[in-house]
Amino acid sequence: MHSVSDRNFAQVVLESSHPVLVHFLAPWCGLCRLIPPLLQQVQLDWEGNLKLVSINADENFRLANTYRIKTLPTLILFERGQVIHRLEDLQAREDILKMSNFLRMEQFARSA
Repeated sequence: MHSVSDRNFAQVVLESSHPVLVHFLAPWCGLCRLIPPLLQQVQLDWEGNLKLVSINADENFRLANTYRIKTLPTLILFERGQVIHRLEDLQAREDILKMSNFLRMEQFARSA
């Protein structure tokens, strides 16, 4: 997963020609460390048409504030610079699986 900061966020996320799933995290967040393998599976499901990036909310306070990150982890799906889905208050793996199912439906809708 590619790490993004305040400096390259606009170029990597907002200007991307593919949808981008942003994982806001922090090193002290246990659940944040469990999510990447599930997100990588989601990326495989999108057959390379989904970009995954992570943002350390502690080191990129301005971005965390801009997107009103109140809990970690938070996942935000961007397309053409716009937020199209947001998942917060993740408590367990089942919440990630719900996000995965949503993303699969989004991917299916795009290919239809």
